[in-house]
Amino acid sequence: MEEEKKKRYMTQAINDEILEKLSLKNRYSFLNTNLTAILESKDFNFLKKIQKFCMRFEKKNNVTHAPDEDIYSWIPAFGAEGYITRAHSFEMCDVNYENYGVTAEFMRCLAIDFFEPQFALAGGATVLAINPLYEHHENIPIRLEVLKNFVIGEDIGAILITEPERGSDAVHMLTTCDDQGDGSFLLNGEKIYNTNAPKSGHVVAYATAEKNNGNTMAQFLIDTSWDGWKCERVNIPYVPKVWLGKETLTNLRVPKEYVLGGVGKGREHLFEGLVPERIGIAIDCIAQCWNAVAHAAIYVNNRKQFDQVVLKFQGVGFLLTDLWARLTNVTLGLLMFAKNYDSKMEKFGGKLPKNISQALIASASQFKYHAAKLSAEICYEAGNLMGGAGLCDNTLMEDLVNMSRIAEIIGGSRQIQNYVMSMSLRQVYKMSGI
Repeated sequence: MEEEKKKRYMTQAINDEILEKLSLKNRYSFLNTNLTAILESKDFNFLKKIQKFCMRFEKKNNVTHAPDEDIYSWIPAFGAEGYITRAHSFEMCDVNYENYGVTAEFMRCLAIDFFEPQFALAGGATVLAINPLYEHHENIPIRLEVLKNFVIGEDIGAILITEPERGSDAVHMLTTCDDQGDGSFLLNGEKIYNTNAPKSGHVVAYATAEKNNGNTMAQFLIDTSWDGWKCERVNIPYVPKVWLGKETLTNLRVPKEYVLGGVGKGREHLFEGLVPERIGIAIDCIAQCWNAVAHAAIYVNNRKQFDQVVLKFQGVGFLLTDLWARLTNVTLGLLMFAKNYDSKMEKFGGKLPKNISQALIASASQFKYHAAKLSAEICYEAGNLMGGAGLCDNTLMEDLVNMSRIAEIIGGSRQIQNYVMSMSLRQVYKMSGI
């Protein structure tokens, strides 16, 4: 093997022929063959455009996906192409994407996850900071400036919700915000497990005027260069290239123009972001599944054992086709949700009515719950079908298996999704008039 390819792994465990077959180009080809019949030409062309950029970027920058690569250094290049987010057109900050919405986000995530799963995860965390700024910029210059820099990759964003003693209980926060009487606030408290925070120039954070009282919650934009900001990295071994933080806020003063939602508005702002956040996680999980299935399908069609390709053994072929079938079905469902969501956003001028937004909360939890469970199963089983080749560091399967372990925890744990769905089911029952 050439010297540059040796950097990807400690020891080569897969032969040259099969390793070449597992290239980014070939995995994209497998994905595209599966999606040809179900994607509209606009979406398919957008997907292939991003794929082409990723393949060129990988080759030009000699990306080997080694554990010591700095994925954050790639963000400006992807941002310049418009591949950090396509959730909106962002015309208010002079970006004006033509192809945008949840469906476009689906295509973007598919392409980037195949390129580098951990990079896709980090980019998704910036999107979580973009969404509240998009909703609450109020044409204030500094907010528009930060929003644009997030979108074009000149800044890295994070969102601060979780706390060391609160975990999934996002309402009863201990971090406080004290009104200074001039529109500014002083923030004190701790946050934790915030993806990108140690690398971020700005973050969106939540705090309450009264501890444990969600009705007094407020939402803030924070410049991480301000006095009172301290951020330490929390090491999550499953995602070694992604930086998560533990933040300590000590008398951190937030000026008036950085207050996205005053006391009493924060809770509303937090919950309005749940649908896009959870659908984003579901999309990321499905992208990971396709990447894993692509790896396994290529491997078992090339690896020979007992004088025939491994796929022909029923224990291998039947398991892989079961995973493939279920993944295709969930992909169709998620794509239908994306199309429906985009259609409603267009119909209502980019702002969903409260009743529709509320109804979508259950659907978002359902997709997040199902896609995360599917990711955990498919990534493990796909790696298992590849034997040792699925566990060693020669391919991205190592990352996919590891990342699938945390999918059910991030963005609201599995139990939280169950709780949301059970409450929604109760509401549906009452509405049925039975």
